[in-house]
Amino acid sequence: MSAQPHLTRSLGLTSLVLFGLAYMTPLIVLGIFGVVAETTGGASASAYLVALVAMLFTASSYGRMAAAYPVAGSAYTYVRRTIDSRVGFLVGWAVLLDYMFLPMVIWLIGGAYLQAEFPAIPGWVWIVAFVLVTTILNILGIKVADRTNYIMMTFQVLVILVFVALSIGSVVSNQGLGGLVSANPFVNSTSSFAMVSAGAAIAAYSFLGFDAVTTFTEETKNPTRTVPRAIMLIALIGGGIFVLVSYTTQLVHPGGQFHDASSAAFEIAITIGGNVFGAIFLAGLVIAQFASGLAAQASASRLLYAMGRDGALPRRIFGEVSRRFHSPVFNIVIIGVVGLAAVFLDVATSTSFINFGAFTAFTMVNVSVIVYYVKERRSGHHLNPIVYVAIPTIGAVITGYLLTKLDANAIILGLSWLGVGIIVLAVITKGFRKLPPELTYEKDEAPTAAPSPSTVATGD
Repeated sequence: MSAQPHLTRSLGLTSLVLFGLAYMTPLIVLGIFGVVAETTGGASASAYLVALVAMLFTASSYGRMAAAYPVAGSAYTYVRRTIDSRVGFLVGWAVLLDYMFLPMVIWLIGGAYLQAEFPAIPGWVWIVAFVLVTTILNILGIKVADRTNYIMMTFQVLVILVFVALSIGSVVSNQGLGGLVSANPFVNSTSSFAMVSAGAAIAAYSFLGFDAVTTFTEETKNPTRTVPRAIMLIALIGGGIFVLVSYTTQLVHPGGQFHDASSAAFEIAITIGGNVFGAIFLAGLVIAQFASGLAAQASASRLLYAMGRDGALPRRIFGEVSRRFHSPVFNIVIIGVVGLAAVFLDVATSTSFINFGAFTAFTMVNVSVIVYYVKERRSGHHLNPIVYVAIPTIGAVITGYLLTKLDANAIILGLSWLGVGIIVLAVITKGFRKLPPELTYEKDEAPTAAPSPSTVATGD
């Protein structure tokens, strides 16, 4: 009998970081610049700086758990291994809102950009094209998606660099070199702490995705070293880009008043670079959405695979890997089919689906680190309480607070989805009388005692 096909380890640190950055879509800082600047009264850089600090606490927790449990599944796996398999199932179920619908939102936004530029072509044509191309690339395997991602990320980074360079040139031309140094993008007379806090809550959504690379753990070389480093690098690099871009853009357009906040960056692009750069900027936004959709679909399919392999979802449907492509083909197709629902939705409605699951996962992963610390202490392993208690506690408080700040529709939808999850859990556990199926670790993946803080930080 031939061996059961499985995921193959082919991703290094660079590839993992690029997948995470593609998922975050660095160019999105310009896509929502007007909204954040308007909310903060022109202190958008401050909002991103606050969001970066907040997300680093949660990124640290994901790194600890990824090192302790180097398998696919992300928050779902961490919670079930540390707290309880039933709680883990419900966290995984909540995360499905984020993972299942985020690709749809990404494809919808990309389609909206293209329809605005080419109004004669129906929006559904662009959405279907996005879904088909990304689905095919992901089915062909992680290596093909990885190579494609390099190309798209390179173009996206070039657009960002040109935008920043043109912004700097515009400021120097109008104000001289001294205009490049200003506290106004951080603090000014029209902003306030409350406004910056509100802007940070919006800006925090730009960071969604640094955690997604944990779903590629079983396709990563030396995952206990590589994944934690990748998580922190993604949060730091992404956050650094967000702060820099929002700072320079805010210098070009001080304050938070715009003709149309939703398209403010596009208007600024034309102002600093003319119509030619405006077209390049639009192309960059579309390519950024494509790259992000590619990474998001791949991540979502791995989460379904982990839950299917566990038996939390039907194993023969969700827990299978293609012998030819070594990718979870059926799961990839499912995400593509869900993405087609974008044809019937608008951005505001679809975006509300993802936030509940994301912040639920962030909060519970922080809690998982604390529980892990307690269990390890009982087993005689003494871990650093600052790293395993203080930092995740702060992270849990912040992300829990953000969860309560979601709009009513998102909370109602999230709680309703959790209700369905409880029903599904009741069925597979025969009325909660038995535990959900447990994941079986392969010999080279068995979790060991927690690595020291220096091991996670340096990989040594």
